[in-house]
This record gives sequence, structure tokens and C-alpha cells, in this order.
Amino acid sequence: MSLTADDIVKLFEENAKARKRLAELLVMESDVRLAIINAVLRDIATKRDIELVREGLREEIEKLRKEIGQLRERVAKVEGQLGLLVKLFVAFNLPILMALIGILLKMIFTP
Repeated sequence: MSLTADDIVKLFEENAKARKRLAELLVMESDVRLAIINAVLRDIATKRDIELVREGLREEIEKLRKEIGQLRERVAKVEGQLGLLVKLFVAFNLPILMALIGILLKMIFTP
């Protein structure tokens, strides 16, 4: 009877001590150890990677702050223009309303 690769894997799955011994043997080989280290390092974020992400986030946050500042300025301008519009509306319509009220009162009180 010959062993297949699946049989060998199943044997290692069933025997923790054999798995550990195989790992030790593999790690003792410098080429294998280097391959394992390189494979693991590809999946690990380095301090430099994290710092690059932080710098990118800082730049994005600064851009958002500038945009928010610009939006605040625009809203303030709109508020100022709206206030001016209300004042002009009142300034033009108040005399007309006062004149109409005067005319109505005159019509009521004079026969």
C-alpha cells in the first residue's frame, strides 16, 4: 500500500507531536525558514506602513477641514445676503402696509 499526499496530511492532522516536529525540521533549514519569514512579512503591516496610512489620513482630514471652512464661509455669505433681503423686503413693504392701513382706517372712520 502506498501513501498519498492526502494520507500524509491526515496523519499530520491527527498527530500534533508529529506536526510540531515537522515544523521544527522545516525551520531548521535556512532556505525554508527564509521562505516562511518572507511569506509572513508580506502579510504584516510594518511601522512604516502604518505611518504612511497615518500621513494619508492626516492629509485627508486637513482637506476636509479646509472644505468645511469654505462651506462655513459660503453659508455665512448666504446668511448675510438673506438678512439683507429680509431688511430690503421690510423697508420697501412696511411703508406700503402702513399706507394701506391708514387708508383702511380712514375709510372706516370717515363716512
